[in-house]
Amino acid sequence: MIVKIRKIAHGVDEVRHDGGAPLAMPILKGWIGAVVANPYAGRYVQDITEMMEALKPLGLECSQRLVAALGGDAARVESYGKGAIVGAAGEIEHSALWHVPGGYAMREVLGTALSIVPSAVKMGALGGQIDLPLHHKDACYVRSHFDAITAFIADAPRADEIAFFLAMATGGRPHARVGGLEVSGISKRDGLR
Repeated sequence: MIVKIRKIAHGVDEVRHDGGAPLAMPILKGWIGAVVANPYAGRYVQDITEMMEALKPLGLECSQRLVAALGGDAARVESYGKGAIVGAAGEIEHSALWHVPGGYAMREVLGTALSIVPSAVKMGALGGQIDLPLHHKDACYVRSHFDAITAFIADAPRADEIAFFLAMATGGRPHARVGGLEVSGISKRDGLR
């Protein structure tokens, strides 16, 4: 199967402060989205896993491009997430095609990435927005990194398309101060703590 990509778009926020003192180094928080044709649109297909395999190179490309957009140093990336918006002629199960290609590609590009990749999926029309969840890539209980970034592509997804997204950030919320596990306290290396 050949994945037909119509476009790739991305966005990066540079957070210098969030009401408190200016940060010593801005936090970069970004997303990348790839709009692809949905070969299953308009019909029910029992076995859709062929597309999951075909999406793996796109997951890797998007992961690499997002790291580049965040400055090019994968070691600076601290959190990640993913998501998908399925056009109206598809079905919500088609969003699950991104779980392996998107999640495992980010892990490969980032090196150490132990925690589950949080995900949000939905059905949507042109210009649909999605809030991509973020949490720490090595320990999902690091409370300072519970966050999200909103992504959208103005002309996507068309009814017969899927918009697949990845998100990464170089830090948690600025001025986090509500307790919980801190990055310095990660010790179990189990993806949780």
